[in-house]
This record gives sequence, C-alpha cells and structure tokens, in this order.
Amino acid sequence: MKRKRIDIITLGCSKNLVDTERLSYRLAAAGYDVVNDSDDVHGDIAIVNTCGFIGDAKQESIDTILELAEAKKQGRIKQIFVMGCLSQRYFEDLKGELPEVDRFYGKFDWDGIINDLGAKVPESVEPYHRRITTPRHYTYLKISEGCNRFCAFCAIPLITGRHKSVPIEVLENEVRSLTAQGVKEFNVIAQDLSSYGTDIYGEPRLAELVDRLAGVEGVEWLRLHYAYPAQFPWDVLPVMARHDNVCRYLDIALQHISDNVLANMRRHITKAETMELIERIRREVPGIHLRTTLMVGFPGEGEAEFEELKEFVEWARFDRMGAFAYSEEDGTYAAAHYADSVPQEVKESRLAAIMELQESIALELNEQKVGKTMKVLIDREEPDYYVGRTEFDSPEVDPEVLVAKKEGITIGEFADVTITEALPFELIGEINK
Repeated sequence: MKRKRIDIITLGCSKNLVDTERLSYRLAAAGYDVVNDSDDVHGDIAIVNTCGFIGDAKQESIDTILELAEAKKQGRIKQIFVMGCLSQRYFEDLKGELPEVDRFYGKFDWDGIINDLGAKVPESVEPYHRRITTPRHYTYLKISEGCNRFCAFCAIPLITGRHKSVPIEVLENEVRSLTAQGVKEFNVIAQDLSSYGTDIYGEPRLAELVDRLAGVEGVEWLRLHYAYPAQFPWDVLPVMARHDNVCRYLDIALQHISDNVLANMRRHITKAETMELIERIRREVPGIHLRTTLMVGFPGEGEAEFEELKEFVEWARFDRMGAFAYSEEDGTYAAAHYADSVPQEVKESRLAAIMELQESIALELNEQKVGKTMKVLIDREEPDYYVGRTEFDSPEVDPEVLVAKKEGITIGEFADVTITEALPFELIGEINK
C-alpha cells in the first residue's frame, strides 16, 4: 500500500522550525512520507506552519496559503491544513476568509492533526523526538515557550501564552538524542531566555541549564539566543566564560535606548541600565560577540530620540545587529494606547540610516579579524568555495566565512581557517593544512 505524502511548509522563526520537526517525526512514525519545504508541493496533504509576528510575516503566510489553494484547484494536492502562530491568533477569522483550507489548527495542536488523520503514533515516541530539517551538524534547541513580559509592541504573549519552561532533564535527554544523530552545534532559543526556569523552579535556572548541557558529550558549540535585558541572569556569564564549548555569543534584543521610548515600550529597563549591562557582559565574558535587534519608528520616537539611538549604536559597536520598523499589532498595549504617529516613509528612512551605520561598524570589526586563524564549522559547498561559520555566527542570520576550495574539507566538520579578507557581512579565508 502506497504511503500518503505530507508536505510541510514552515514560515517564520527557528522556534516554528522546531515545532515542524516534532510534527514531522510524529507523522513519519505514524506511517506518512513527510517532505519539508519542497519546491514541488504535491500529493495528499500540504501543511503550512504559519508566522503571525508582524505584518510582513502575516502576509507571507496568507500568500503561501493562497498559492497552495491554487495547487489544490489544479489537482496537485488534495487537502490543505494550516497551523502555527497566525492560525492560533486568527483562527475564526481565517476559517471565514479562507474556505479553500480544509482544517485549521493552533500552534501546538499536533495531536489534533494526528487524530484527524486517523493515525497512531507509537508509544515509544518521546515529546522531544523530532526529525531534523537543518543540516545534520546543527540544530535549534527550544528551551521554553511564551513570554510574561508584555512589551507594548509585541503580540507574542497573545499568541504563545505565558512563559513555560522545558525541564532541564528533558532538555538533557533531547540533546543526548541529537548528539547521537551527529548534531554538534546547538542554538538555544526561546522568546525569553532570561526567565528560563522561573515557572518550574521558582528562580531563573539558565546558568544551570547551560552548565549541564555544556557537559553533554558531543556538544561542541552551544549558542544563546533571545535573552531579555531586564532581570538579566548574571550567573550565566561565568558559566559562559568557563566552558570552551559555549560560544562567546549572546543574542539580546534591546529595541531602543531612549528612556522615553523604552518607557513607552514597557521594556522595564533604562538607558543607564542597558549600557551597564553591555559593559558588564563584555567585561565578564572577554571576546563575546553581541547580537541585538532594534526598532525604529515606535510612538514617541522623534528626531532627538532617533539621534540618541544612532549615538548608542556608535557607542555599543554591536558585532551583529538587525533592525525593523514598528508596525502596529492588533491587541497589543501600543495599539490600544498610542497613535502610530511616525509616518511610514520616516520609519523606512530611519531604518536605512541605522543599518547603514551598522554596516560601517560591522566592516571595521570584521577587518580586525584579517590575519587571524579561526575555528570554522563548514556548512555547505558552493561551486567556487565552501561556506562556514565561526562561533560568533548563528545560522541564517549572521555573517558567513567563504573558504577557498581545497582537498580535505568535509561538510559538517570543523576547520582552522585563516582570514584573508573582510567584507561587512562576510569573511573570506583559506583553510590551514
């Protein structure tokens, strides 16, 4: 009997990707042929794991669903299922507006999908089991879901609910399972790393988690993403400094620096506290690379506040930085209490200016690496070079190292690479043999 094919299309962030991987494992264990992010979606069922964070992400989700609706009309697929953040948040609205979709599910309703298919997952499947869709040598490790911060602009708590940590023992088992499959690099992710453990243990336990995961045999890189600046867990810094396999890297979204804007955003931190945070992190973990995300155009950001933000970027000299323009999100505090007062063209102009400033800083910082030999994990092969990353580079979002082709380079393995040239968002190097 031919096994039914299920195509899963994942949109949005790496946290969504982990959800897809868990669903994929369960479907495959139940006897389905599961295909992830295929360029040729066809067969029995297409499942879209949607994103609903900001306007552009919502539109991408809707466009993808409409493309699948056309494929269904043409007979290339039989059914469309929609899950994820957009479906979680706008469940009833989507049911009325997209009749082409056969079934809608919430963000975590994997059992609902399995049950509706009449499938049975073997009892041996553990909650953490998943089917890796990234290159086999790296993955994402989601240590909690949800957020209790309720920043004025953010809809995440409305979608994912309150902060809920995964117990340390469960995460240790997941990491052991993945290292047994050949995973070397773990990118630790959560909406709010800083709060990890508070709901289970009554206090933050990020430091203990990192310490224990770093001790798991086979973990060669452990990288931390999405710490919250307020109530930062200081005890994680000596753990990072002590373990060689904990990357000197921290992703900590700061959003802004103006006290006025930070207060409007309900970020629970001041400019002075933010600057002390950066200085202390760099002091306690020498050589650390900081990644942040900033927002321009939030209500209350005038020219003076934007100039203050630019001065902060020049002072902080972030190794990695992203930025985006504020967009009003339904149901948030900002949508209810502030007028979206900054014109769109002003937002876009400020966004371009702040990223142009960061590009010049990134180039200066990269140029300091020329002549140095760095440990590089080789991700893939291109026609003219290999592509890898240092411990300071997270997959997909950070710079890459382009390595001149040479015999003996193996994808998924580490290599010592001497940096020969620097670009704003790339390094070029030669392998040492």
